[in-house]
Amino acid sequence: MKGAHIMNEIWNLDPIYKGFDDPAFAADMDKLREKVNQILAFSEQLSGLSPIEGLTGGIALQEDFAQVVGKLAGDASLRQAANTRDPEAGSRMGQVMQLYSGVAAPFAAWKDWASKLPDLQQIVVNDENLRAYSFMFQNLADSSKYLLPGMGEEIMAKMGLSGGDAWSELQQYLTSTVPVSYNGGTTNLSSIRNLAYDADPTVRKAAYEAELQCYERIKDSVAYALNSIKLETISDCQLRGYASPLERTLKQSDMKQETLDAMLGAMDEYLPKFWQYLKAKGKALGHENGLPWYDMFAPMGSSSTKFTAEDARSYLVGLFSEFDADLANMVAEAFDNAWIDFYPRDGKAGGAFCAGVECLGESRILTNFDGMFGDVVTLAHELGHAFHNLCIKSHRPLNQDYSMPLAETASTFNECVVMASAISKAADKNEKIALIESQLQDATQIICDIYSRFRFEKMVLDNRSQMFMNADTLCQFMLDAQKQSYGDGLDHNALHPYMWVCKSHYYGPTFYNFPYAFGGLFARGLYAQYEQEGAAFVPKYKKLLYTTPIATAEDVAKVADIDLTDKNFWRAALQTIADQIDLFCQLVEE
Repeated sequence: MKGAHIMNEIWNLDPIYKGFDDPAFAADMDKLREKVNQILAFSEQLSGLSPIEGLTGGIALQEDFAQVVGKLAGDASLRQAANTRDPEAGSRMGQVMQLYSGVAAPFAAWKDWASKLPDLQQIVVNDENLRAYSFMFQNLADSSKYLLPGMGEEIMAKMGLSGGDAWSELQQYLTSTVPVSYNGGTTNLSSIRNLAYDADPTVRKAAYEAELQCYERIKDSVAYALNSIKLETISDCQLRGYASPLERTLKQSDMKQETLDAMLGAMDEYLPKFWQYLKAKGKALGHENGLPWYDMFAPMGSSSTKFTAEDARSYLVGLFSEFDADLANMVAEAFDNAWIDFYPRDGKAGGAFCAGVECLGESRILTNFDGMFGDVVTLAHELGHAFHNLCIKSHRPLNQDYSMPLAETASTFNECVVMASAISKAADKNEKIALIESQLQDATQIICDIYSRFRFEKMVLDNRSQMFMNADTLCQFMLDAQKQSYGDGLDHNALHPYMWVCKSHYYGPTFYNFPYAFGGLFARGLYAQYEQEGAAFVPKYKKLLYTTPIATAEDVAKVADIDLTDKNFWRAALQTIADQIDLFCQLVEE
């Protein structure tokens, strides 16, 4: 019965804290201060401790600290995303991060001390308490050479609060609050960007023009934010001794340059296939010179079914039940226990994300749900992240993070499950076109758009040391990157020069773009295995997700017998999309 599940519109954060005036929040802030003092005292005694005392003591303190800081910062950041106008959320986050920055130096000193122990690996292997952190300790020796001596780590952490972190918050604030003049009224950026999926071509074009117009109000401020963040990145890499920001990202991602080269090389080979799809879509919509940007997300065929939140729950729980009971049960829990903040509103962050809430063993999902099938796919994507969090829940507190490239594995795998089912059950040709085209939209985003973002960020980083790039220069870089990545698939007179303003990824970790292509293609490769192996694949898949925080990207892939440095793996994943492009072109030409 549909009415049996009353959907919340806004997520419930009360199980973390009932608000910033919750006595538990104040108690945890006190606990955090106490932990900082304990860590500082411990680091001063480090030289007098035996190796086993120093290692086990340092791990215990870091575990306690990670749990309390994760709870406090997680709550503040979720409240800030739900309402960027909330000054207290920003203030509380600042207080937590100020305390967090105070342990940067002692943690760096501990890592440096541990990495220099001559028999470190033997001590770790022989101690039951430390053995779980074998991978972390393996990384210590390599990463310690990039640590800054003395007070360097603390200085960088504190400067980041008023530097990169603050500029990032400015971009989020400006893009979530900029007024957009549209259709005689005023709306917000999330809502206007959602109109790119509207069935009416005049609405899509008008929304695109209104969107581009609104960036005029904020482009200069956001350009300052981007320039400042990238200069901070360059300075940080130079001080630490990285050859480049890309090298830093790859090392932090536990991923080899050879893997990235193999993936990008395969993508280069297949780009013309994506241009073929874009031109075919453009032609079907009446465009002769490629697809204009404002029609990139135009729905095709006839699958205009609108979903309520209740419909989405029923659909996803039913579908994932056929794959794995643990996944289906978690999806039901997410809907029923208010893990999800559904709808767009003024002041709410745009886009969608999933955040693990380790203190609850749960996740929280923000989305800007508009009822289209694409929004259901977005929910499935974010619920994939939540399932990934569930699969690593049994790890120790310092083994709760996985690298950026592997972060998109479960989310994109979920999309594959949803889309394969929907396409196979399509009632007629028009519905099949709609579904295949929807999946090709997403695939084009992770290949062409992500490649354009990678190229753009590389251009910005290559030039930032020599010049300040004003908004016009950044727009030109963006257009150049789009032309290289989308080729003649898009109409060069109707591109999107302001993608650097609205995409939050440029204002967070460096090169937070290629992991999406990695995740999308890696997941497609895994899904192809699932189609071959059926139910026998599921335990291997869960083991692979479980392994992500404690192995390199290449070793995680080996769980599924995959060699990531072999271009043929990436070609095979891309070929699954190429086959769909051929089918789409055939269907629209008939």
